[in-house]
Amino acid sequence: MEEQQAEGECEFGAGILHVFGRQLKLCRERAGLDRAELGRRTGYSASTIASFEQGRRIPPPKFIDLADEVLDAGGVLRVGKEEVARAQYPAFFRDAARLEAEAVELHVYDTHLVNGLLQTEEYARAVFAMWRPLLDEALIEQRVTARLARQEILARRPAPNLSFVIEEAVLLRPLGGSAVWRGQLEQLLLVGEKRNVEIQVMPLSRLEHAGLAGPFTLMETRDERRIAYTEVQGDSRVHTERGKVRVLESAYGVLRAQALTPTESLALIEKLLGER
Repeated sequence: MEEQQAEGECEFGAGILHVFGRQLKLCRERAGLDRAELGRRTGYSASTIASFEQGRRIPPPKFIDLADEVLDAGGVLRVGKEEVARAQYPAFFRDAARLEAEAVELHVYDTHLVNGLLQTEEYARAVFAMWRPLLDEALIEQRVTARLARQEILARRPAPNLSFVIEEAVLLRPLGGSAVWRGQLEQLLLVGEKRNVEIQVMPLSRLEHAGLAGPFTLMETRDERRIAYTEVQGDSRVHTERGKVRVLESAYGVLRAQALTPTESLALIEKLLGER
């Protein structure tokens, strides 16, 4: 079942990219430009333009906007920008990714690995390399690029309110090796210093724990919708019903009270770095 789902996700994403690629090629040829000239005008190499047209690489939004203008496409390319962006994510995460990008508040509880919004490139690549069923190299690079793109929320203005509760066991697990692990902990320290971000660690020594049912994410959008997202083994759900969201909000409040404070949490991370 998981293999079928993964294949379906790849087919969906590939289909969107191939359709966009054909549109891009038609617009380029109609404008009388070769790939090298389009690349020169948009800041990309001819080989990269070829990859976009052949559906082998996901074009970034800024390229789509610029190409639409350069090729006088009249919005034909821009209209597919959102679907192209969604194609970079696995199917089970696409709705959540769209909501996450609109969030003015985001609160996350993680149990097995550092959240994608906080991951370094090396840590993210290690995570996807361990995915089962195995992903091919091109798909790993695509997923890493998409994951890093999500982190634009950290620098967005106006700044959203972000908080993370992370299990201590996550910090002790050296995914990708010692160098990758140290880089990831250093990244947590850097992000944790941002005024709009709070990172808290749930210690292994706690006798009480409100999050034993598993990880989840809480979001509030610009239009004041409050949403929850849960995921396990590629089976995900976006919850909009108020009762369900309220239950998870209550659990998250207790989790934050049980966890170390943000200051204590960053001190723990610094201690871990100093010990290894």
